[in-house]
Amino acid sequence: MASANLNIMIKAARKAGRSLVKDFREVENLQVSVKGAGDFVSRADREAERIIKEELRTARPNYGWLGEETGEEAGEDPTRRWIVDPLDGTTNFLHGLPHWAVSIALEHKREIVAAVIFDAAKDELYVAEKGSGAFMNDQRLRVSGRTKLIDSLFSTGIPFAGRGPLPAALQDLARLMPLTSGVRRLGAASLDLAYVAAGRYDGYWERGNQPWDVAAGILMVREAGGFVEGIRDGDDPLESGRMIAANPQLFDAFAKVVRSRD
Repeated sequence: MASANLNIMIKAARKAGRSLVKDFREVENLQVSVKGAGDFVSRADREAERIIKEELRTARPNYGWLGEETGEEAGEDPTRRWIVDPLDGTTNFLHGLPHWAVSIALEHKREIVAAVIFDAAKDELYVAEKGSGAFMNDQRLRVSGRTKLIDSLFSTGIPFAGRGPLPAALQDLARLMPLTSGVRRLGAASLDLAYVAAGRYDGYWERGNQPWDVAAGILMVREAGGFVEGIRDGDDPLESGRMIAANPQLFDAFAKVVRSRD
């Protein structure tokens, strides 16, 4: 049984997801004007965050808030905070690619305790609570059981438009590609981590995330039996944005390759 907080999060994610799906259907009609489509998606993103914020703040008005669009706001309860990305995969959304998600996490005493990632375009709802496991559309999630890098599929993010450490990312790819079955870059960190939890990917790494990109996904992977650590020793993956996630059998070998330059 989901907790009251998780039910609140699910309701907010579904409501925002419905709004985004409606807007997503309009994107193709706007592709003739890049500026028009971009402005439209920005409005859709802000509206999704408004919906989520209204739902969560109405139900839990004393909790803090960290959102991609509206920033950080302290709450009367300093131990609890919502961490929200209303539209992870904005560029995909803008280009009409159905790979984007709503991501909501609840942090308690600096630890993620509940998570929702809603892939509204595919109607896949990922949920997790600390100590209770991870699920997708009510089916229990488990990380993959693969044991060899050469049999495994990984995901990452690659910096674009001058954002983030591109040389480091290219060096990572040069080291990993010959050792693995492949690397994917689909453009939504929350879904990358959800896919690790679901066993679709065997691992994920990235060096330039924001907390709202990965907060929900970190808990999802851990509750599905996977490991998540910072790339550098002592890094908090949520705070640093640099992380490695994988199933337990692959983690050490995978991490060794990624960490070899740090």
